[in-house]
Amino acid sequence: MTGETWVLADPRAGTAAQALGIAERLGPHRVIPLEWGLGALLPWPFPTLAGLTPAARAQCVPPWPRLVISAGRRAGPVARWLGARGARTVQCMRAFGRFDLSVIGRHDQPRAAPDVLPILGAAHRVTAGKLAAARAEWAGLAALPGPRVALLLGGPVRGQGLEPALAAALGAQVAGFAGSVLASASRRTGAAATEALSHSLSALPHRLHRWGGADKNPYLGFLAWADAVVVSGDSVSMLSEALMTAAPVFVAPLGGEGRRHLALRESLYAAGQARPLSKAPTPFSRAPLDEVGRVAAEIRARGWL
Repeated sequence: MTGETWVLADPRAGTAAQALGIAERLGPHRVIPLEWGLGALLPWPFPTLAGLTPAARAQCVPPWPRLVISAGRRAGPVARWLGARGARTVQCMRAFGRFDLSVIGRHDQPRAAPDVLPILGAAHRVTAGKLAAARAEWAGLAALPGPRVALLLGGPVRGQGLEPALAAALGAQVAGFAGSVLASASRRTGAAATEALSHSLSALPHRLHRWGGADKNPYLGFLAWADAVVVSGDSVSMLSEALMTAAPVFVAPLGGEGRRHLALRESLYAAGQARPLSKAPTPFSRAPLDEVGRVAAEIRARGWL
């Protein structure tokens, strides 16, 4: 047993970011990249490494860590296997079995228990320090006329991209109350929808980041300089990250969001942390929400480091 913290990093970036975001608040840590084999398709009810490829399994050797931070259903059995060897376990999102601490979004209606820490939204890697650094790095955005509205678009979780007509309509709606638009398209948005968005913003000062482009991603700069943030309702990650700003956050429904996404949206509204896009551009006051900092503080308070 060492004093080391291990992060079990799922191949999916959004899932891994939840565990990494917590670990980065706690100090030095070792990242264990997870690779899933065919065994990961099974819902293992007990601690095991059976879901990992042989190469990933070979990384789990002593000396064992003092603390393990994981995220996602598939990482749960691996974390519990390390827990059986003395590590404290912190698990983000639901997974089978018990952990020393489960960090679960309020929209998933977690049970009330000492080993469960409900949070608003999901854990992520955006911090006040990163936003301050991005504001300095992307200082050129200050030249765009205000109000600067960040428009962060996702797309269908499963499908061929966002409907171009919907992307264009959202762009036109935001352009109707913005002085300038800071728009970012994601992988799920798709090329056709991104082009439609670009056309809808053409008459207004704007910056558009296309997913997969060669230019450096200005995403954090957009958040840092936004006077208001509009986020499509499909993205738990972007909604949670936007809450780290002090700007009003508005949720743009895409239609077809599942029960969990709808529950997340309602939880943000109830907490006064976001409003529907239909309420824009009326501003409202909200304080930056640092749920990841609260998780890190809880881990320290329990003496696990």
